[in-house]
Amino acid sequence: MAPTEHLTVAQARQRAVNRAKRFMRIGLRSRITIAFAVGAMTLSALLALVTYGLVRENLVNQREKAAVDQAYYNASIVRDQLRSESQPEQAVLDGLASPTGANPVLLRNGQWFAVTVERGREQLPLSLRETVAAGQAARMRFRIGSHSQLGVGVPLPAVKAAYFEITPFDDTEAALSSLGISLVAAAVVTTVAGAFLGAWASRRVLRPLGHVSAAAVAIAGGRLDTRVAPLDDPDLGTLVNSFNEMASALQERIERDARFASDVSHELRSPLTTLTTTISILESRRDELPERPRAALDLLVADVQRFSTMVEDLLEISRFDAGAARLHLESARISELVLQAVAASTDVDIPVAISADAAASTVAVDKRRLVRVIANLISNADRYGGGATRVNVELVETDVRIAVEDEGPGVDEGDRERIFERFARGTDAAGRRGSGDGVGLGLALVREHINLHGGRVWVEDGANGLGARFVFELPIVARGPDDGEELADLGPAAVLASDLAKETAAEAAADAAAAETATDDATVNRT
Repeated sequence: MAPTEHLTVAQARQRAVNRAKRFMRIGLRSRITIAFAVGAMTLSALLALVTYGLVRENLVNQREKAAVDQAYYNASIVRDQLRSESQPEQAVLDGLASPTGANPVLLRNGQWFAVTVERGREQLPLSLRETVAAGQAARMRFRIGSHSQLGVGVPLPAVKAAYFEITPFDDTEAALSSLGISLVAAAVVTTVAGAFLGAWASRRVLRPLGHVSAAAVAIAGGRLDTRVAPLDDPDLGTLVNSFNEMASALQERIERDARFASDVSHELRSPLTTLTTTISILESRRDELPERPRAALDLLVADVQRFSTMVEDLLEISRFDAGAARLHLESARISELVLQAVAASTDVDIPVAISADAAASTVAVDKRRLVRVIANLISNADRYGGGATRVNVELVETDVRIAVEDEGPGVDEGDRERIFERFARGTDAAGRRGSGDGVGLGLALVREHINLHGGRVWVEDGANGLGARFVFELPIVARGPDDGEELADLGPAAVLASDLAKETAAEAAADAAAAETATDDATVNRT
């Protein structure tokens, strides 16, 4: 039996633990509200029980005392009148006063007398009759049908009789029933009031935590300058101050790292431009070089190109980190834009499937960024999936969904989030991880560009479980800017292209001047 009992106890404990876990899965605000409601219910129930018990005891005691006193008083009258034999037994009972509504019953010489037929010998409990007949006064609570009664018996040995009174307790029970209903109603009202008080208190207490949570979401979304308003509360104020200090330290570190990456990238652009120009001059004389220098030149060209791509990617990433990235929104038909982007990204003829409803859809996008997204995904498929096999465009509710498919080794479940991180390197089509000329920033930039548009990007299994399928979604708009209406806010940094036309022209002029200067320097050095 011992193992069975031990198993039963273990199961009971496990059930208690499971119940506690289920309760803890409820939100903190709900738990506070429930705690207030349960506390109010417990306190009100306890007070109701105590009140009901005390009132019941007082009412019953008073009622019983009044009934017993009246019974003894009437018994003395009956005794005196029977001793004088002035009236017969029935007349004596009929002449008794009964302020408590009692029904008198008399036993004398084996004969029973009663005022009413409904309350007589048969209604008196046998044990009460036997006790009084034995010469001992007694009282007893009993029920006749659904009515509570009090029976009082007094022996009258002087006249060889026994006197009984049956007193109804209906009025007392009705009073106690009304009291019980009132106390239950008060307990319910108190419980509801406790629940409302708990809900109000939880909102007030958790409001700073809600502000902290909203600030954390904003910071995670790139708004690093978000802070929580200080509080005077000595407990929650410490939490808010600590959070603000942490956010400030995080902002400072991210901005410092962003400035470092941006400064390094900018410092590398000038010598890299010079090096690129010099290599282009060498490439123009490639046929004049011997075989071994020609091979070295080819390697140098590939490395410089990879290095140039990495610097450009780092500059782009640093703009996102610094919060300087802006969308040059233009209205475009998505089908035409995707076809042009695929054609510009590769010389391979990749099938592009466009659904009928998506063919006429218009989006407001930064064309340069969208072309860069598609180019990066096709390049990623070439590097790691054996080449893109299909580009699919379809409409999903209010979004346009674009997918680039390949038939490579696919992406493991555990890597489907990691590959969008910076400097994450995948496994190429031959199974070599981290090989090729990629720098691990292509997919990270894809996510940044799509997030800036207010969309989302993910990777899933390809058709029939073969290869990988990189998918991104962008919101569609009903009209473009030519319709005379403002575009929807499609991202956290969206501005129209016309607003930055002057800035774009200035940057282009600066780049052209830098390239011209680098060409002149390289020519002088070669001379």
